[in-house]
This record gives sequence, structure tokens and C-alpha cells, in this order.
Amino acid sequence: MIYDLIVIGSGAAGSMAAITAAREGKKVLLLEKLPKLSTKLKATGGGRCNLTNTLSNDVFMQKFGRNGKFMMQALSALNSADLVEFFSQLGVETHSPDGFRIFPTTHNAQTILDGLEKELRALHVDIECNQKVISIETDNEHITGLTTLTSSFNAKNIIIATGGLGYPKLGAEGDGHKLAKALHHKITELHPAMMPLITKESWVENCRADTIAKVEMKVDIKKYKNLKAFGDLIFTKTGIRGPVVLDFAREITPLLSKYDEVPILMNLTKGKDEDSLIKHLKSNSTLSLLENIKTLLPEALSREIILLAKADEGLSFSAQKGEVRNQLIKLLAWTPLTISSHEGFKMAMITRGGVSLKEIKAESMASKRIKGLYFCGEVMDLDGPCGGYNLQWSFSSGYLAGKLLG
Repeated sequence: MIYDLIVIGSGAAGSMAAITAAREGKKVLLLEKLPKLSTKLKATGGGRCNLTNTLSNDVFMQKFGRNGKFMMQALSALNSADLVEFFSQLGVETHSPDGFRIFPTTHNAQTILDGLEKELRALHVDIECNQKVISIETDNEHITGLTTLTSSFNAKNIIIATGGLGYPKLGAEGDGHKLAKALHHKITELHPAMMPLITKESWVENCRADTIAKVEMKVDIKKYKNLKAFGDLIFTKTGIRGPVVLDFAREITPLLSKYDEVPILMNLTKGKDEDSLIKHLKSNSTLSLLENIKTLLPEALSREIILLAKADEGLSFSAQKGEVRNQLIKLLAWTPLTISSHEGFKMAMITRGGVSLKEIKAESMASKRIKGLYFCGEVMDLDGPCGGYNLQWSFSSGYLAGKLLG
């Protein structure tokens, strides 16, 4: 048999691509190297599966940075409203409790998996698990088929939807990058992203009890001063995590490959600058310094800031020495930390880097090098922050690739 399409990888992108092609009347084979479909998808969003969000396409693309415009045609073909409707047709209802992130109403990723698999089977997509693809065959110009560890299959078109390197325990080994490279596609530098970070400073361990809301974080290197992130922060035994860190990690991990350490600055006081901090602390002049700063920050963090400033927590703000007051204000406005390392791809939710977008047609997700070869999802050099961005991109690119527009 010669399939119209073989999809490699059964995650969000691959499943959507297979469904789209099958709905177009194509004979489709979906290959998954693990024993079950969509294993990584089940782990997304802490198992709750944040599918997408309510942003407009233009704002959505901006969040992906300089490569975001590449998504225009894919988002035009399947935007967030279209995705919600797609799942509604599968019997999977969604909602947006915070008006931004969109989840299945069950808040259970298994609901999404079940809906996708039911549709794949209803469309008579051939599904084979435990099939690791080791090579893709061509006649130099066009796809002819592929070989797995146990079988060979013939096809007119192949979509690589294998994801990145994040969560290797869930099957991520960079298979798609290897397959693309063997077909002379360029793979950009790969970095783990959306993950906790490890700090040089040990005082963070003492502040683990509290979540710090509305933190602004920026890189303290002149060349990269425009790299910023906003969100909630959590201190850990060895560093920092939380939504703001997950977002910022995609900027930090590439820098750690250039520098031994990456200094950052954090505004932990909900955007207050030095002038407003001085005014705030002076207005509570009868309080001890610790009680005063506790009106801004949790007690454990307040104590650490006071220690860093070498201040006396029992005295009032006004009773501190002038240089101590100045240092305290600077630390409250922008608290320094040094990112020293991370735990690699084993803790990374996504991968930064992948198949070069310069070699992929944005209007179809087709390879510019080999006819009949397509890409979708995380295997490409495009990644966004947390908040449903990466799953929407996977579904949108999978939908467009599945159209087989060439």
C-alpha cells in the first residue's frame, strides 16, 4: 500500500495533521514510537491541558518574538476560536476561567486525548504504536516512504511532528531533528526552555513558603537589557520557578551557553520604583524596618532583603544609616540574582530551536528542499511562553500541514 500521508508523532500537532488529512479524504498512517498515543500531551499544563488563549492573532504572534510572523498563515487557517469549535465538534467542551487561558471544562488532558483518538479512529486513520522511525526515503526530489525499526511503509507525503527534546522520559529524543538533518535541513541550536532555574545565591532557600505576585524580571547584561518577563515567582531550595521563570527560561538558557552566569534583576514590589518605595517606607516611620517591609513582601523575603542591605530589622527606616537606606531602596526596587545553571532537557517543557524556518514554507509547512515533506509543532524553530501558546501553535501548524498544500 502507498499511503497519501504518514505522520510521525501523535502529539497535538501530529494528531491534528492526521485528522485534517483524513477529513480531506486522504489515506493516512499515524506512527508513534511509544506504546500509547500523545503521552506528552497528557502532561501539558500540569495535566490540565491549557489548549490556547483568548488573544488576537497579532498579539499572539508578538509573544513568539522575531519569528512570530511565520505563524500568520497557520493561525489564519486555525485560530483559537476555530480550535475551541474543533474540540466542541469532538464533544470536548472548553472554558476560560480567568478570561485568558482556555482549558477543557474537565481540566483533564485525558479528555483531549480521548477526543482526538476517537476522531482518528472514526476517520479510519491507521495507527501503529511502538514504531520508531529510523529513516525517511526519497528519490532525491520527492518523498517515497520511511523505515522503522521493524517495518517499512510507502507514502507520497510525510509530516514530521515529533516535538523537541523536552521531557525525554516521555519519549523526546530529537528524532525529528535527526530525520530532518539527514534530509539536509538545517537544525538551529537547541536549548531547554520553560523550566526552573538554579541560582548562585543560597538565600532563596529561606523564601520557599510564598508566591510573589506580579514580578518583573530582566537580564542585567547591557547587550540583553531588553529581555524581560512578568508573572508570579516562586523561590525553591536551589533557585526559582513559577510562571515568570518558565517564560524567562527560554531567554536565559541560550545565554548560559555563552556566559558562565547570567545576572538578573527582579522587581518584587509590584512595580514600585525607588521614589515610591522611599515614600512608602517613610509613611510607616513608626514601624520597625521588618514590620515596614512586611507591608510590601512576605516576612521571610523581607528578612533576606534586610540582610542583603546589612540593615537593622529592629530600627525604623529613618533610623538606619544613610548608605544602608540607599542600599535597601535599591534592593527593593531591583533585587539581584545570578542564574548559574539549569537541569537540562529532563525538566524542560519545550525546546528552543529546531528545524530552520528559512527552509519551510509558511503557507503550507512544506519543506523547501524535499517535495512531500512537511513539519509541524515543536520540531520547528519556534517556541512561545506558557499560557496555551505552544499548544495552539502545534494544532494550527498541524492543521495547515495536514492540508498537504505543497
